[in-house]
Amino acid sequence: MIRGWRNLPEVHKYMFTDHQISPDEHDRWFRTVVNSPHNRYWIVVYDNEDIGLANIYDVDERNKRCYWGRYIAAPDLRGKGIGTYVEYWMLQYVFDMLQMNKLCTQVLAFNEVVLKMHKRFGFHQEGLLREHIFKGGQPYDVVALAMLRNEWEEKKSELKEHVQHILELNKITADLSG
Repeated sequence: MIRGWRNLPEVHKYMFTDHQISPDEHDRWFRTVVNSPHNRYWIVVYDNEDIGLANIYDVDERNKRCYWGRYIAAPDLRGKGIGTYVEYWMLQYVFDMLQMNKLCTQVLAFNEVVLKMHKRFGFHQEGLLREHIFKGGQPYDVVALAMLRNEWEEKKSELKEHVQHILELNKITADLSG
């Protein structure tokens, strides 16, 4: 299921890889991530249906930072607030549960929707990695963003209200209590 999602054109377009992922390649990747203490993966479920994936990776306990990513594979559910909820949940998990100091992410520069969402949540652009990834033989820039624990603490209440509003607009029930 996950390999199928990773190979969907609408998901694959925003990933750093540039090829169809074979069953063998996917199996190697899966064995690596599930056995690593530096990675955690979750299946995003909506209405009892598996619809996407969220993860943290490169968890660095010493420096109290990690990276994260996510995608919603179900095209009919994009833009309905589920990604917004996942982003809030991930921030809550990383800062309140894991007690990290910094959450990082990297996004292809042309993925304006996700860049805008991250910035709305309080992520700050920390860098631009010029022509960092090649896809289809073309170089693309990657935007490096991050949020610090103190920024999360300042925005947490406001973000919770924002997420509740988005979920109510889309008639989605979710637990924001942590």
